Amino acid sequence: MRRQTAISGTAPAGSSRSLRLDPLSLPVRFDAHDPRADGYVRQIELHRERVVLHRAVRGMRMAINVRVSDFTGVALRGNDEAQTLVLVHRDPSLSVPLLISADGDELTEAWATWSEIFALPQLDEGARKPAPRRRRCNAIRARRPKFLMRRRTGFKRELPVHRAEREIIARN
Repeated sequence: MRRQTAISGTAPAGSSRSLRLDPLSLPVRFDAHDPRADGYVRQIELHRERVVLHRAVRGMRMAINVRVSDFTGVALRGNDEAQTLVLVHRDPSLSVPLLISADGDELTEAWATWSEIFALPQLDEGARKPAPRRRRCNAIRARRPKFLMRRRTGFKRELPVHRAEREIIARN
């Protein structure tokens, strides 16, 4: 049985080492933690133009091939103790950890290098704003006119009541 760490899957050679990939020695293949996969481990093949994720879910083995251009960018995540450099995808289960370290200078240098190699932007996770909420699609939406969905409801005003006056009605 292999020893596993909570963040990076199986520990690299030497139990005290954390995940550290060299961006200049691509392609590289390594194991990473995956909470959905069998054994909580997935294998990642990292190339300059693509990323291949190998994992098994409920006994079904799969390989997911993703182009590097489909990733959003390279982000720095974590707290003050240990930070992680991550290749971020729109689907969080496809994001790939690249480096785990507590050294700020090393992280900054690696962040710029990985961003340059993949031609992806450096993302600041702290300054990220949540996306605006999308309108839900449902079957009844097509049956309603859109101007009714946008219009403002009017205020209720009471009609004037004239007391002690005669009502005049026009008759033929």
